[in-house]
Amino acid sequence: MTRWGDAKLFLCILFITCCCTLTLAQIPMDCCLKVKNKIVEKHLVADYHRQISGQGCPRDAMILVTRRNMRLCVPGDELWVEEVLKHVDWLKNHCKKTNYKVAFDTLLLCSSKLLPILF
Repeated sequence: MTRWGDAKLFLCILFITCCCTLTLAQIPMDCCLKVKNKIVEKHLVADYHRQISGQGCPRDAMILVTRRNMRLCVPGDELWVEEVLKHVDWLKNHCKKTNYKVAFDTLLLCSSKLLPILF
């Protein structure tokens, strides 16, 4: 390539990189600003996410997603939270193994809308 061709290519790559960086910087984050240490029944929780401080959010937290798709912010270091997470992980593994079918021996419904009835 000629000298000007290299410069044009460099400027195009630089422009694309800057546009991508600005676009990614404008993605809104849904963060827990407060956490509440109120015990949530594990049969109500269908999923969870970890929130780590320093990655766009002000504090560490655990976001519990209920069967009705409500998001609850709780402290991640509490014993009851760890028990809820173990329960959700167990359910996910169990439902995958049974191909999301009803397992009558444990009385579970494995679907995206209804997870466990008991436990």
